[in-house]
Amino acid sequence: MLCQCIDSILCLSLRAFEREIILIDDGSAHAPLEALADRADHIIYIRQRNQGLSVARNTALRMATGEYVQFIDGDDYLIQSPYEHCLDIARYTDIDMVLFRMTSTEGSPTSYTDAEERMNGAAYMRRNNLHGSACSYLFRRAILGQLRFTPGIYHEDEEFTPLLMLRAEQVLATTAQAYFYRLRNNSIITTTTPEVQEKKQNDMKDIIIRLNTLSETLPIVERMALQRRVAQLTMDLIYNVIMQTKSYEKVETFLEELREKGLFPLPDHDYTKKYKLFRIATNSTIGLRFLVSTLPFSSRER
Repeated sequence: MLCQCIDSILCLSLRAFEREIILIDDGSAHAPLEALADRADHIIYIRQRNQGLSVARNTALRMATGEYVQFIDGDDYLIQSPYEHCLDIARYTDIDMVLFRMTSTEGSPTSYTDAEERMNGAAYMRRNNLHGSACSYLFRRAILGQLRFTPGIYHEDEEFTPLLMLRAEQVLATTAQAYFYRLRNNSIITTTTPEVQEKKQNDMKDIIIRLNTLSETLPIVERMALQRRVAQLTMDLIYNVIMQTKSYEKVETFLEELREKGLFPLPDHDYTKKYKLFRIATNSTIGLRFLVSTLPFSSRER
């Protein structure tokens, strides 16, 4: 998988001096150097003790010198034709961020639609829900400033991505499915032990609190943009607590914790139809009981 990941970069229309492949080995049990021997001249390989995804990405950012940054997990890969489209957007429009789509299905569509207008990141966030994964954006390295991933937490992308978006003066979204991600049973996303679930919930709650606190210090446009993201993340967190606990009492206790932080009830905004219905349901005893009694046992996801 790692070889396929690197090859998906090497096959792009980037000359050797136009690309910089920084491979962070975050304390793997077996260094992959032997398998990468044929590709060694094309990569910068850094091995460090295991410190987690955030530190690995921060190490790569510290080493990076290129104009644009693309994060890729080692078991994923870029899809050549649609990603070339993203590269062309960066080449010919002088954009800060290209927002593309991810897929876990083989066979990406060959035609794409780009947004009719470019806008700054705050304007985009006010109108749209974000895809949290940092891998779904090609972005100009200069807009980072001192922004980095918070070490030692789950959901690190959910904190990083909106803060990066607020720094972008021009973003453009495309429907190109340019990134293939693998769904694995033993991945961080699919791990469901009680200890991991609890840490995921607590980490997400802390991220939401930090973003909400930051929003109160921002100018009005940026504040409204970030508050929409906070509301969306809070809705997702409540949904996940319902799905994982299947208990009205536990969900109610959790909502009281959010209430104390000023995060519940959810703000009265019609961000999306789904958000509006979820907000109304969670704000009444009958609605909340209905969600707890139906969502965990429904075969359909949101």
